[in-house]
Amino acid sequence: MPSRDRICSWEVVVPYASDSDSGSLDLQLSNLEDIIKGPSSLEFTESLTDRFRYLTHDDAFSEANVENLIESIQEFFHGELKSEHEKLTYLRSLSSLSRILPYDETTESFIHGHIADIVHILYILVEEEHLHSLFSPVRQEVFVTITDLSYQDVHLLFGSEDRLDLFSLITKSIITLPSEKTLTQLQQIKPSGSCKSECLYRQTFQVFSEMLQSLVVKDPHLENFDIILKHMDPWLQSIKDHERERATASIAQVLKCLCMHLSLKLPLRFQRLGHLVALMVLLCGDPLKEVAEKAAEGTHYLLHITLRLKYITEDKKNRPILRGAMKNCQELLEFYSIKQFYTCPFKIAKIFEVFLDSNELCQFVLTILDGLKNLEHSCTQQLAGELLMSLVENVEFRFEKVPEIVGVICAQLSMISQPSVRQQVITIVSLLISRPKYTDIVISYLLYHPVPYDRNLAEMWRTLKVEVPSTTGILSRLLRKLQTCHNEPTQEKMAYVAVAATDALYEVFMGNELQEAMFQLFPQLLMTLLIQIHHSIDLTMSEVAIPPGLYTEQEMSSKVTPLCFAIQATKTLLLRTLCLQEFNIMEKNEGWTLLAEKDCHLQGVSLLANALLKRNHVLAHKILYLLVPLLNRGNAKHKLTSAGFFVELLQSPVARRLPSIYSIARLKDWLHHGNNIFKILALTGLYYIIRHQKMREDIQSLLPCILDLLCESDEKIVLLAIQILLLLVRTMDFSTLAAMMRKTFSLFGDVRPNVHCFSMTLFGASVKSVKYANKKGIKNQVLDSLLPLLLYSQDENDAVAEESRRILTICAQFLKWKLPQQVHCKDPWYISPSEVETICKFFGKKCQEKVNILAQALTFFKNAKLPIRRAAVLFVGIFSKYLDRNELKTKGTEWIEDDLRHLLYDPEPSMHMVVSQALLQIQKVGAEPEPEQTVWGLRKLMCCLPT
Repeated sequence: MPSRDRICSWEVVVPYASDSDSGSLDLQLSNLEDIIKGPSSLEFTESLTDRFRYLTHDDAFSEANVENLIESIQEFFHGELKSEHEKLTYLRSLSSLSRILPYDETTESFIHGHIADIVHILYILVEEEHLHSLFSPVRQEVFVTITDLSYQDVHLLFGSEDRLDLFSLITKSIITLPSEKTLTQLQQIKPSGSCKSECLYRQTFQVFSEMLQSLVVKDPHLENFDIILKHMDPWLQSIKDHERERATASIAQVLKCLCMHLSLKLPLRFQRLGHLVALMVLLCGDPLKEVAEKAAEGTHYLLHITLRLKYITEDKKNRPILRGAMKNCQELLEFYSIKQFYTCPFKIAKIFEVFLDSNELCQFVLTILDGLKNLEHSCTQQLAGELLMSLVENVEFRFEKVPEIVGVICAQLSMISQPSVRQQVITIVSLLISRPKYTDIVISYLLYHPVPYDRNLAEMWRTLKVEVPSTTGILSRLLRKLQTCHNEPTQEKMAYVAVAATDALYEVFMGNELQEAMFQLFPQLLMTLLIQIHHSIDLTMSEVAIPPGLYTEQEMSSKVTPLCFAIQATKTLLLRTLCLQEFNIMEKNEGWTLLAEKDCHLQGVSLLANALLKRNHVLAHKILYLLVPLLNRGNAKHKLTSAGFFVELLQSPVARRLPSIYSIARLKDWLHHGNNIFKILALTGLYYIIRHQKMREDIQSLLPCILDLLCESDEKIVLLAIQILLLLVRTMDFSTLAAMMRKTFSLFGDVRPNVHCFSMTLFGASVKSVKYANKKGIKNQVLDSLLPLLLYSQDENDAVAEESRRILTICAQFLKWKLPQQVHCKDPWYISPSEVETICKFFGKKCQEKVNILAQALTFFKNAKLPIRRAAVLFVGIFSKYLDRNELKTKGTEWIEDDLRHLLYDPEPSMHMVVSQALLQIQKVGAEPEPEQTVWGLRKLMCCLPT
């Protein structure tokens, strides 16, 4: 029979469904178990390729004919098939040989020995077929030849790479043919004889379908079916309707044939059942009716195959589950015919859900997710979203598959434009993350993305919708990621997860979907973010341990730093939790700038803590109780930030409720800390605690330690210690008071103006606090302080000078002296020497051991400040008039003159002048005779005078 006649006589069954198809498969509950246990007894229309099953030896060619065929084929191996006649002759010769393959060893040896050549020539023949090749019989004859050989177990499309390439080419050549409308137009341009384009198209597609079916007739391990699915997979998801229709019709026919001839044996090579089910279910919801109907037909057959597949792979204990599923199948099939089956894809998925194991369910989800980008029709996308949500909500997935699901969602989100579908896909992540079993692994996967997060991932974080307590669980896990990094010793590089978790928190705060959890976890969130700010100061992304390959496709901007993420997250937290006044205080007082600077970070922490204490004491108190255990954790930066916040909250009356072990005892430990910042924080905390009267008694035991801190080189430590002592001075016993006066006196003249000033203040407060019975014990100390205080009243620093005069007045009152008004004069002494004369005269009358006072004044000759040196010289020069002559006779004036002569070289003119005057005055005092000698001389002179 000529090839064309053969082709035209074949029964056409695809791609259009016939009325008989709707009843070709009858699923009755009574025969379901038979369907599962054995090969199908269903009746199918005999196909073209069935005739080869009935070949007998009588049909075989003679030996001479076989040799002629082999020689003919060999000639084609070494030449070119140019004409259509040569091509058809070659293909029909192969088909003829295939019929006698089982009975002739020579033929068998020849075929198996030249498979590579055969495959190569077939590839060329198909490749040479152009768009109009539908009107040529060559393509159809290629399909027939492959079919004939397949029934003789010679598979030209499986195995080596060149065979798979041939399969791919053949599939593409038929699926990508122009649509029927286009083909009709082509026929009008190029008439094809008696056969119309529609008939030719159906013939071509029929032969292709027969070819695919021949591949699965003997496929006990489903290995061939797996390969067919891999080749048809992309076409089943094609965006072109006619391509998707052809692929669906083809796979439906393959499933039908497979269902009829199914005889399964272990091991099964088909591991993509979940993937195939997902494809068929989605196609059942296809907006193109022809696609949906063919998908529904294929799904019928797939359901049978699945039942039988599960029967041989599942444990016997799962048989009751299968029986329950059978009942569901019966109910569904009794209600819907095959053509109506496609109207209920959601129910189809529910039935298959019972049969699919965890791995197959994951395949189902991933297939639908992956297909979302190709689903052009909103109704199909909507169906996909609903199916996914149902599965994720009710199915347990294998733990390691969850990141894969989330990964596909992240990858596909950018390709989904419809808002409702985007939200459905994001909701899937919400459902996964809200299940405690998956929360950690989903969060970990989402964090393993470049920061700042792109638009799609940011949207995912912002629109997470979960119910309490899952909301708290999400935030607490993000917190734990950060806190784990803070608890470890400081590393050379910051952990990437710390930066990623901070950015994630920012996005969650921006979305504001988890507001209740934000309020609930506010103390932990705020403190963790402040600690992250401290860790991030001065860091760039190059100092972050970024996982390899994370930024392969994009360059990190220099403006992106760990600090910017931490600051913006903290700001957003305050705004979302309605801490608007606190935010305003931080903004007006440059609090964010302070937080971001290494040397000012604790000032920023202090500012925020005080703002909360002032505006939102409830939240502040919650943080206080949180910090009690938090202070014992973490690395140095963690403890510093926590301590800075904790100390400021000690101002609150609630601090009185804290047990001493959590307040004063902790501050005591910090007083002995090697880091001066902790000492400063301890003193600040003690200063606040002293204001609470009930806690003062507990601090008395710390006085010796606080007094020792007056000798510290850090100005802040000394000043804070003085402030605390000022508050406690009235409660001190005499010995402590005396010791404190000695230490504060040693700070007179300190190069740090504030230390100098406040040490005098504390000295004055100490003098005023001495009880009457103890006054004699400190009188000498007070007397020793008079001259320094007097000289420091001339200090160039107005505050120091004023405080010196004030404390000098207190000391004079203690001694019951009334100072001359000239002491309070603010003009420099060298301007009004007469006033200095009055002051010196007063001290000359009041003080004993004036030489010692003069010696004390000489120590100020080396003072770094010019006004003090000059005042000391003026005092020495004028005060020398009031020296006791007996003392002066004993000690002489040379030691005073020597010190003054050294000052003659001072470059300051005013200094040179007052030194010269003082030196002359001292020399004059030293040269004056004693009063007795003067009287005797006068008497002698009187005696010599004439009477």
